[in-house]
Order: sequence, then structure tokens, then C-alpha cells
Amino acid sequence: MPYTYIIYSRTIDRFYIGSTSDDINERVRKHNSKHKGYTARANDWTIVHVETFNTIQQARLRERQIKSWKSRAMIERLCNFKNS
Repeated sequence: MPYTYIIYSRTIDRFYIGSTSDDINERVRKHNSKHKGYTARANDWTIVHVETFNTIQQARLRERQIKSWKSRAMIERLCNFKNS
């Protein structure tokens, strides 16, 4: 099942928005493993928001929509996020 997801790293105080058709827990495990790319900067990524879709195309459209907001405040509202 395809997903759009938002993960958060307390270490770098950043969100990452992505989409996948893989198992969501496996995808987060990959973000926390050694690799190159944006999420390689930390290894404490946790899921803070997930939406499911019927197709990967729908999930990618939603990912792009959220990224187009360019607003941390809107992302925090979407996730009901409180950094404590």
C-alpha cells in the first residue's frame, strides 16, 4: 500500500516528507541506516504522520503538495506536532 509520510529527527530538529510503496516501518529503518542523502544527517528519525493511498502516484502528489507549502508551521499543524 502506498504512503505519504513525515518523519522527524530531534537531533537536527528537522522534518522529512516522503512517499513510498514499501512497508512504512522498513522505509524508516532505511532512513536511519548508513546511506547518502538528506536523512543521513541523523539516525533518530521517527514517524510523525502517515497517509495511505490507492496508488503511488496519489502518494507522490500529496508529498509534492505538502512540500509546496514550504511552511514548518503548517507541517507541525498537520502532524499535531509538539516538540517536547
